[in-house]
Amino acid sequence: MIRRILAAIVIVWAAGFAWFAVALPGPLADGEEAPTTDAIVVPTGGPGRIERGLEVLAAGHAEQMLVSGVDPEVKPGEFAAQFAVPMQTMQCCVTLGYAAVDTRGNAAEIADWLEERSYTSVRLVTTDWHMWRAAGELRHVLPDEVTIIEDASASDPSLKTLLLEYHKLLASRIAWLWQR
Repeated sequence: MIRRILAAIVIVWAAGFAWFAVALPGPLADGEEAPTTDAIVVPTGGPGRIERGLEVLAAGHAEQMLVSGVDPEVKPGEFAAQFAVPMQTMQCCVTLGYAAVDTRGNAAEIADWLEERSYTSVRLVTTDWHMWRAAGELRHVLPDEVTIIEDASASDPSLKTLLLEYHKLLASRIAWLWQR
């Protein structure tokens, strides 16, 4: 009996991981039909995220962008230089958030920033393997009336990255259930 239960758990885990690894979300199309939102939010931590957020901002799909989880030692001028952002764009349209240190912290920082501005729609830009957990954490803290558009930055994750993120996703879902 115990073997069957363990085997069932392993099968469910393996099927879930296979689905997770194969069905990674992708970037939204950038044409005229691309959705416009009040803001773009980008949690730091993965390659291509900030660049994708800046592309969407430059394309006019939002007027403001928050980069959440920036190292406190990074100054706006350094950020602008690293990502070739004109200072005018930095001053008008890009906010660097320094409060978050993890995905749950990103969600809290983003929620506070959106609430301060009374925004009701946001484009979440993060790496494909991180999207489900980041979007889930954000949905968990935002009111239902805030629309989240997911825009994943494509990557080529290693098996180790996928396994680690899959387990983090499972842990976050279990934590949400536990909090109910």
